[in-house]
Amino acid sequence: MAARFTAVLAAAWFASAAVGAAPASNKVWITIGDSAYAQLQKLAPQTIARSSHADGQDKVHLVQVDEEQMKQLSEAIHTELKRCGGFMAHDSEEAGRAALKPQVDAKMASLLARPNYTIDQQSVIPPLLSQMQASNVGQTILDLSAHTNRYYNTNIGVTASNWLKQKWTTLANGRSDISVTQFTHNAYPQKSVIATINGTDNGSEVVVLGGHLDSIVGGGVGESTRAPGADDDASGIASLTEAFRVLASSGYKPRRTIKFIGYAAEEVGLRGSQEIAQYHKNNNINVVGVMQLDMTNYKGSANDIYIYTDYTDAQQNTFLANLATTYLPTLKIAYDKCGYGCSDHASWTAQGFWASLPFEAGFNQDNPYIHTVNDTYANTGNQADHALKFSRLALAYAVELGSDGPGTPPGPDRTETFSGKLTQGQSAKFGPFKAGAGTFKASTTGTGDADLFVRKGTPPTTSTYDCKSDGGTAAESCSISVAANGDVHVLVYGYSASSYNLTVTYKPQ
Repeated sequence: MAARFTAVLAAAWFASAAVGAAPASNKVWITIGDSAYAQLQKLAPQTIARSSHADGQDKVHLVQVDEEQMKQLSEAIHTELKRCGGFMAHDSEEAGRAALKPQVDAKMASLLARPNYTIDQQSVIPPLLSQMQASNVGQTILDLSAHTNRYYNTNIGVTASNWLKQKWTTLANGRSDISVTQFTHNAYPQKSVIATINGTDNGSEVVVLGGHLDSIVGGGVGESTRAPGADDDASGIASLTEAFRVLASSGYKPRRTIKFIGYAAEEVGLRGSQEIAQYHKNNNINVVGVMQLDMTNYKGSANDIYIYTDYTDAQQNTFLANLATTYLPTLKIAYDKCGYGCSDHASWTAQGFWASLPFEAGFNQDNPYIHTVNDTYANTGNQADHALKFSRLALAYAVELGSDGPGTPPGPDRTETFSGKLTQGQSAKFGPFKAGAGTFKASTTGTGDADLFVRKGTPPTTSTYDCKSDGGTAAESCSISVAANGDVHVLVYGYSASSYNLTVTYKPQ
């Protein structure tokens, strides 16, 4: 996770120099939260923010720093603030200024119609959830953390990206509607990995689920440096991989396009996800939702899933909580904050997209071993039960959002039945039935002679109706066309003493 301590992020820059890949200049543009900036001013009073912006959650500053200042700042955040810091690294001052004031321009806003958060895939999701296995999640964690490191600037980091591409390609099982590609970042060798399940009739709208594939340890990373990153963030990638496996093997075909992304270079300022989110915005790709899984396998708190509320979207966060209530009712959901730039969701939020971060624990109770050689599968108990919870939430999120779109097919017809007895001249009234566009059908069976009347808007009488069926028995039938949502009423009239069974069928609103 990027914001564990800014100290680790600073160390990443020193490490890049150690492997011969340092930037041409020792100066780096960063955007940084207010409390961390105050520590920087104590350490280096001459370092003044080039620009600042209050975003409603924190005051964020654009600063150019050198590597030594970053190191001192990191230590101050750790010792003085005793919390995680966070920043976003930028290739230029211009890029930093753009990140400082995220906004949705008019052209992008016209594309971003918020999705319908109605939960209506109860017939689809539970059978898929039953196919998910913690052992699969655990094996992926083991396989990823077996790489010496997955640092963005090492050859082994490149190998880890290639491994993930092959893993997802194998899981796609040759489906023609699934592709697995790598996203090239020009500034460093590690590539991001993207598995895409193409949407059917609403493929221009995109659902994104991501985690970061890189790893880091404090003090610098070279080719031989051990940085297993089992929880940070092999666990998030593994949780996503199990969701992808089940969707691919089940034959599920979404209406919207679904992308699973393993981001490069998260640990050095969210660099991979920033570039990918910017690409989607620049190309007017209509991303309707983003979920980030960064650390999922260390249960350090009493509750199961913590939804982080800063630099995320409140409405989508509520949707996630509702998904858990519906499909994972035994889990306990809580809320917390992680500060500025703590993981890749912040990159999407900065571009105006709706993003959420469900996390493994309360922020100060997360895995104490991350960014060290001890971030191993063994230190999460050699099991992935906690991470499986996030796999299941991710699958529910993907299917609920992925199954919707313009012109969503209506649900099944609703059928209601009634029965009773009538004396001669007696009537029974039913409704209003809240009918949607379609055909409203009513029919009766029974004994004696009962007549049937149907009317839209107001109750029918034996002389005022839209449809009448008055044969010589109790077997009657009426159908009317309903052009738009409205009320429909039914009357059963006893032409003689009779018993009846009434059935009405219609499209509900």
